[in-house]
Amino acid sequence: MKIDLHIHTTYSDGMLNPDAIVDTALECGLDCIALTDHDNVLSHKIAQDYVEKNNFKLEIIPGVEINTIYKGYEVHILGYFMDKNNSQFIDLINFQQKARIEQTHQIIELLSKKEGIRIKFEDVQKLVAPMGSIGRPHIARAITSCGGSANIMEAYAKFINNNSDVYVERKTVSPHDAVEIIAEAGGIPVFAHPIDVDIADKLTCELVNYGLRGIEAYHRKHSPAAVEHFSTLAEKYGLIVTGGSDFHAPSLNHGTILMGKNFVPEWVYDKLIREKKRIELANQ
Repeated sequence: MKIDLHIHTTYSDGMLNPDAIVDTALECGLDCIALTDHDNVLSHKIAQDYVEKNNFKLEIIPGVEINTIYKGYEVHILGYFMDKNNSQFIDLINFQQKARIEQTHQIIELLSKKEGIRIKFEDVQKLVAPMGSIGRPHIARAITSCGGSANIMEAYAKFINNNSDVYVERKTVSPHDAVEIIAEAGGIPVFAHPIDVDIADKLTCELVNYGLRGIEAYHRKHSPAAVEHFSTLAEKYGLIVTGGSDFHAPSLNHGTILMGKNFVPEWVYDKLIREKKRIELANQ
């Protein structure tokens, strides 16, 4: 069984719409994928309807990736199988979406005042699927499109970072809140790509007390040594191990499809499903 539990669509910062994600997953020989857009769950139904309409053999796990900031670190919390109608979870998504919109408006205003770069909110909004999560990649693309930078990388270097006079940090929930709310919604909260967070070991210990149930040990950023380290950390705290490609787009250099290329053992899926069933039984 071939799985990829970390995939983004045009409803956040991915470049393929949900239907194209399904087609690509099938081309890559995947049996199961999780759609984990940033701060929203809008792609799930679209992808599932497409699978059912065409009678494709592909399992889609509902997921999400909540962006949080803690002690200066960007900490991402994945969630799987949560009740999307849970009131606390809905409030979480709404809070995150409002914060994204406010951040975008503030950056647009500062770009105009301090850099003479004039883009409209609509210029950014049109780069994401309707009601999707606006983020830094969309702002960078809008800056580049209006001639404010030579390319997206330059836009990031000049404007989309904490050292820039026009950048405003987004207001977010804490990783502790994200973990707790996903768990309360009957989901499985997972620490995403912990290699990005220098205090990951200590933070994992803290998050366990808030309901953390997994850690993403298999990730394209993780070396074999990192996989071993985070797998050992998971064992220490009784966490399940997950993994995925963190797919956003095909490689522009070689046209390579990276989806499913990151090795994730089949037993990862089995443990995730067992955890889902355990939670369901506990909530009966």
